[in-house]
Amino acid sequence: MTRYYDPLKDELKRLAGSMMNEEITIVSARPLTPEEAIGRPDRSDFPILKGKEVMVEAVFRGKKGQAFTDMPGNFQGTLLDLYHLDLNNNFERAIFIAGFNAVMCYSGKAPNTIHCKDKEPRKCAEQLPGFVKAHFGARKIAFAGYQPAMIEALAPLFSMRVIDLDQDHIGASRFGIVIEGPEKTEEVLSWGDIILATGSTCVNDTITTFLEKKPVVFYGTSVAGPASIYRYRRYCPCSS
Repeated sequence: MTRYYDPLKDELKRLAGSMMNEEITIVSARPLTPEEAIGRPDRSDFPILKGKEVMVEAVFRGKKGQAFTDMPGNFQGTLLDLYHLDLNNNFERAIFIAGFNAVMCYSGKAPNTIHCKDKEPRKCAEQLPGFVKAHFGARKIAFAGYQPAMIEALAPLFSMRVIDLDQDHIGASRFGIVIEGPEKTEEVLSWGDIILATGSTCVNDTITTFLEKKPVVFYGTSVAGPASIYRYRRYCPCSS
């Protein structure tokens, strides 16, 4: 486990307090079906619909938290069990982040922890160019992660380079942009004026790669809790 997760564990312990050892305090997490995760969007090229990623959902006292991962699984236990996870792989980090987001939501510290559904992903993407222009102006965007609706909305209006981990995308042209592999990460980040990065980087333990370089915006629900603790700028306007 990298030291990145230490403040998150400390906050979990602080928020839970006496609830850490209560047997009735249960965090349950399970992979969601694509329809449970994002409903029926009006396009079929989201990675979750192709089985490339799975959304794990945790429930704590009626509040939910989520995390995208390529290593899903089931977990049930107390907050103390969650706290003591080693976080040495994507499965444990996904479980921890989903549970942490649920606790942060319950405590009122992290709003908007549930992914948007149906037509909302397109609405989210359509609002993104205006958000970028309003906060950063017309600039070069280094985009990390394959979020097709966002890339399609941004590509006609900004200079963009996109990096992704999925071999099915790397080298392919999407919306006029050739998707680049992780070996180009440093080059692409140096090239861009701003960084738009998927929040699931806090699950695969690459998030620190995108910090302290230049303005960065993380998108999605995975990063809801960490964004609150570390004060990241987050774009997720249609989540609930």
